[in-house]
Amino acid sequence: MISEDIKQFVGKQKLGFVATVSEDGKPNLSPKGSLMVWDSKTLSFADIRSPKTVKNLSSNPNLEVNVVDPLLRRGFRFGGTARIIKDGETFEEILAHYKKDGIKSDIDTIVLIDVSSVSEIASPLYDLGFSEEEIKSRWKDHLLSM
Repeated sequence: MISEDIKQFVGKQKLGFVATVSEDGKPNLSPKGSLMVWDSKTLSFADIRSPKTVKNLSSNPNLEVNVVDPLLRRGFRFGGTARIIKDGETFEEILAHYKKDGIKSDIDTIVLIDVSSVSEIASPLYDLGFSEEEIKSRWKDHLLSM
């Protein structure tokens, strides 16, 4: 389900947005800088300043994750269900990976996402015939002008 190309894309972006719903039905969108592909069916992120996200997932494990390249305006949408882990072999393996990657924050909780769907996200500019390079150049210029 999660191809090697998608894994590389997610690893390169280093930032995804996780959407959850609270017990009272309110949406929550939270950026996750620790998002990674764990295996071909699973994403993970560390609970680093994520109290609302983890609380929401404790009562409703359904979530969506979006990872988008801000210059190319392309990315992926992942749907799935969360598993919250605080110990065990998988926890230790993922924790070791985060530490090796340079994350220095204390991590007591890791969220595993069992991915049930993956779809591509692309800007409507592609539909208008713009090339990837044109879109990238356009957004680079915009960001540099700020």
